[in-house]
Amino acid sequence: MLLCDNDVIHSTGCGLHSRARPMRLGGRLPRGAHTVSDLDQVTLNAGEKSVVLPVIKPTLGNDCVDIAKLTKETGLFTYDSGFTATASCKSAITYIDGDKGVLLYRGYPIEQLSEKSSYVEVAYLLINGERPSAEQLKAFTDELAAEANVDDSINALIASFDKDAHPMAILAAAIAQLSAKYHAALDLSDAEQRRQSAVRLIAKVPTLSALIYRHGKGLPANTPDTSLDYVSRFLKQTFESADGQYDLNPAVVKALDRLLILHADHEQNASTSTVRLVGSTGANPYASVAAGVTALWGPAHGGANEAVLKMLEEIGSADNVESAVLKAKDKTSGFRLMGFGHRVYKNFDPRAKVIGEMTSKVLKQLGVQDPLLDVAVKLEQAALQDDYFVARKLYPNVDFYSGIIYKALQIPTEMFTVMFALGRTSGWVAHWLEQQVDPEMKIGRPRQVYTGSDVRDYQG
Repeated sequence: MLLCDNDVIHSTGCGLHSRARPMRLGGRLPRGAHTVSDLDQVTLNAGEKSVVLPVIKPTLGNDCVDIAKLTKETGLFTYDSGFTATASCKSAITYIDGDKGVLLYRGYPIEQLSEKSSYVEVAYLLINGERPSAEQLKAFTDELAAEANVDDSINALIASFDKDAHPMAILAAAIAQLSAKYHAALDLSDAEQRRQSAVRLIAKVPTLSALIYRHGKGLPANTPDTSLDYVSRFLKQTFESADGQYDLNPAVVKALDRLLILHADHEQNASTSTVRLVGSTGANPYASVAAGVTALWGPAHGGANEAVLKMLEEIGSADNVESAVLKAKDKTSGFRLMGFGHRVYKNFDPRAKVIGEMTSKVLKQLGVQDPLLDVAVKLEQAALQDDYFVARKLYPNVDFYSGIIYKALQIPTEMFTVMFALGRTSGWVAHWLEQQVDPEMKIGRPRQVYTGSDVRDYQG
């Protein structure tokens, strides 16, 4: 790892020297600044060779060593499994400070957006960089409504899947199908076509999700009610009876709107990085987002809230929490607490604070008596009072409570990850759009540390 705040690092014959002054972590510059000065550089000594590497200063966060010329001048690559210390791009969309538990969308704290904003406004903010005026928000809302419908080819595609097929498999296929439907509007050099594709994805993923749910339940395909707002439209299309009846509950609408905001973006996570990697090849946005869906499907990513619910069901009762905590601390038990800790956050996940506060309120408003909530509350209290979990900073994350709320909203467990994808679509397309105008964008092509056989001759 080359990034450091030490004056000198020695490792396997290589030395990294800060030049003029030590690297400053967490430096702040005017918004949008990405500058390099003569003083912001480090020197890497590799045997008889050395290279001076510039240090990039972000608006917020860790300084980054630019290693673009490292291989050419020294013959060295870098190794960083999981890219945990490697910046793959420059982005102005989302910022996370894992140590302090901070999450910003375009500079706005997630706590403020989830309290004061709507998902549609947040989607506009993510893809455009600024909050919309009242007129801009109305125009965007109207455009989403106008693009919400899908044609019969999508219905036929969804109907071709078994009813017990996993919804994420169907969603990925349906999104990919959109590239066939709109193949004549995929000139990626055309800014308006790029924007229109992004809007279509944000508009149609709720419709696809509703149709996938209905297919699994054996309900007839229907069309979205475009007279309703974004979240209400999705809820009605999803849950209305065969004769079109559904009573919208404002508490449900508000809860789901906040959940979508909390899931809208999360910097360079696995699925967003996948969207960018696929997008770097020149692939269209539908193909790129379909790839993001498949990355999100994994239980270590978007499937985590489903795993939390299964864990709570396994514990079964609040009376069993103490024994569950003991099992979780026993590495030989095979049992682990799902929904605790996060790869990024070394403090409370700020989204978990928001969702934790709203869970009890939502269930009370809905009149839901869920014993799993009692299990979750007692489990959270037990873990936060246990030195084992506190020392390891295993705090509840956003997945810990989201599954309980989805369950209260009558969304089946297998649809949880689809709901995550619905919210994350705005973040995915925001990153895809940003990538398309990045003058430094290159096709993603990571290196490897080869550990196979040396050259050998074929015998016999």
